[in-house]
Amino acid sequence: MTPLTLGMLRAACDEDATDGAIVLDAALEPVGGHGTPINPAIYEGGRYQHDRRWDSSDATEPTAVIVIDNVPSQANRLEAALEATADATGIPRLVLDLNGEEFDHLPPHLPRSLSSLRWPHRNADAYLRDGLLDSSPFAQSVTGSSIIGASAASAGALVAWFPQALIYGFWQSHLGRKRTQAKHARAWVSEIVGWAPATGGGADGLTRTLGVKGDPLNIGDVGTAMPEVDGDLLAGWNLDTDKSAGEKAKMSSLGHGQVPFRSGDEALAPVSFRKITQKATLSFPQLRRIRLGDSYSYEQDAEARTLVAALALHAHQSAFGRAFALRSGTDLVVAESEARLDSKAIAIDDSASLVGEALEAARSTGVPTEGWETEPIHLTPNKELSKAIRATWPDLDGAER
Repeated sequence: MTPLTLGMLRAACDEDATDGAIVLDAALEPVGGHGTPINPAIYEGGRYQHDRRWDSSDATEPTAVIVIDNVPSQANRLEAALEATADATGIPRLVLDLNGEEFDHLPPHLPRSLSSLRWPHRNADAYLRDGLLDSSPFAQSVTGSSIIGASAASAGALVAWFPQALIYGFWQSHLGRKRTQAKHARAWVSEIVGWAPATGGGADGLTRTLGVKGDPLNIGDVGTAMPEVDGDLLAGWNLDTDKSAGEKAKMSSLGHGQVPFRSGDEALAPVSFRKITQKATLSFPQLRRIRLGDSYSYEQDAEARTLVAALALHAHQSAFGRAFALRSGTDLVVAESEARLDSKAIAIDDSASLVGEALEAARSTGVPTEGWETEPIHLTPNKELSKAIRATWPDLDGAER
């Protein structure tokens, strides 16, 4: 097995290269061992993502599968890994800051700052469009306008400030119909799939009735709870044992007693699989579409692609190179893994160092990297975005005063 070097990665990113992809395959197991049921992602309508796929080239028929974690979800996890390792790589970041006094009431589970590595649409996100820098629209600044106006063919600002957009793709569609509609397809595709679910993969065989969580005092519906509501806030309640007229609610709906059981209540059950696999691909043909712009050379384009490729590999190693958790009841370990550059088996050892080498090489040739290894740019929401946030999360305590 050949250790992946910066030179190998750089050669695959060259303008005239013919390399297809780096492919990473992993066999995964639940932390409880082979066959332990786990929870795939659930989608609208209470469904798992069912599919049928060919297990191998000599298979006689496709196998029923459930997609445990799909491509967009994997991208979100990879970007989270880039944020977690940002200090080590120096990856550029913008931050939407919600630490102003007007947001003091936000509930503790909401972030008080939102990194550009978590923005849903990356460089095409409305948080960038609606962010202010020193009370002025960031989108109208030199840096902001260059980011918004970037494309795959003129990607200098993205290499400098949003390299993740060149890995996981973007679509600049939030500026109005007569403005830029730049698109760039993802170069990285990754998903986790469960093969041959023990239930056979049919939706009818993947439900169970909901259980009920017990109450130590076993409080029952001894009457009707009469809520006292102040605006949207529950101010208190009174127990009406005579069940008189008025707005009524069961005790269980106020958090006392057992969770109510209704006929027909069902939830998707965890699933046991014959095997669980993860496949990730880094497409060099897609990376070779990246160009910095007319004033840059082919050599600089290739160095920029190499930096983006190294960052993509680092994200994968950071997110999935060890045991990881996807969601409640879905904690997985890597039982076996292999990586190859086209048909050559490779080992990806120290991905952070690979990023560091690629960054140094890119800088030495004049690739735009001004956002790297610098403090994040802090933005604040504009007036209308602030109003939308407060309308979504009103200050209920302040409403009483």
